Amino acid sequence: MTVTFSYATYQDLPKIIEIYNQAVPTRLSTADTSPVTVESKIIWFESYNQMTRPLWVMKQDETIVGWVALEDFYGRPAFKATAEISLYIDNQFQGQGLGQKALDWVFSQLPQCQVTTIMAYVFHHNVASQKLFFRNGFEQWAHLPNIANMDDELYSLDILGRTFRH
Repeated sequence: MTVTFSYATYQDLPKIIEIYNQAVPTRLSTADTSPVTVESKIIWFESYNQMTRPLWVMKQDETIVGWVALEDFYGRPAFKATAEISLYIDNQFQGQGLGQKALDWVFSQLPQCQVTTIMAYVFHHNVASQKLFFRNGFEQWAHLPNIANMDDELYSLDILGRTFRH
C-alpha cells in the first residue's frame, strides 16, 4: 500500500476526529471515555506547527487512513527537543503496516523538527502498540500502575521512549 504524508489542514480535522473517536470505545489508546467533537479540538489542532510540532495525515490515494503527530512534552524550555508521539489508524486500515510506515516517516522528519527524544504514552494492555514501539527501539521508561479508570476498570500506562542522535 502506497501511503503519503502531508500536513493536516482544517479540512482534515473532521476525519482526524472521526479516526480518534473510533479508538474511544476500545479503551486501548486514549483515556477519553466518550467521543470528542471537532469544535472541542480546534485549540488542540491549532497548537501544532509544521516546523517543530507537526500533525500529519496519512493518505492512500486521497483517502485519509490515519494521522500521526508530535506534541510538546511538559512545555518547558529544557524539554524542547523531546516530543510526545500520537498515532491513530482508521479501523478499516489497521493491520496493514501503516503504524510502521508512520513511525518511519516521523523518524525521517526528526532533524527538521529538532527532536532528539520521542515519548509514547501507551496503555499496558495495548499489545499491538507496545509491540510496534518496542520493535522500533523504544524502551519502557516508566510503568504507572492502575492510574486510568475507565468503566470502573483500572488500567496501567507505560511511558515508552527512544533517543535519536542526528
